[in-house]
Amino acid sequence: MIEQIQAEIAALTSQIQALQQERAALTINNVMKSENDSPLAIVEAYRRQARENPQLSAEIQGIDGAIAALNVQLQQKQAKLARWQVESKQLTQQQQLEEAKKVAQVHAQRINQLAAELATEIRLLKACADHLSPLYWQVYYKPFITGFKTISVPHVRSDGEVWTIVNRIV
Repeated sequence: MIEQIQAEIAALTSQIQALQQERAALTINNVMKSENDSPLAIVEAYRRQARENPQLSAEIQGIDGAIAALNVQLQQKQAKLARWQVESKQLTQQQQLEEAKKVAQVHAQRINQLAAELATEIRLLKACADHLSPLYWQVYYKPFITGFKTISVPHVRSDGEVWTIVNRIV
């Protein structure tokens, strides 16, 4: 949509420039003046030309009207383009947010998957330690592994809007 509006603006601008050149050519070619003419002489020359050639004056007036109408359209298109650019920027930000949330969701799922695997490994290690600890105490007079009561793994959860990372004790 933005590209279409930009193309319309370019077409309007091009048409306005063509009309301005046509008007300038019609005006300059039919009014003889020199560099030394006074402002009053220049004004009189244009008035005389308008009286002597009413068809040319009407054509110039028509060109002026067309330029004015096209300028109004150009301003409307530029305002519409500005609105679309603001809306497009907001849409782009929304899209970026959605894409970032999808990436975060993948990472959160991977964290939860790894945490589940880690919790399983910790439980297996604890079972092994529970099995070895009595024998280890008899040989070395100290525990084999300590700290199982405070082992935790991260878990990501969401209420739909806010995500929270919590530690789950294994």
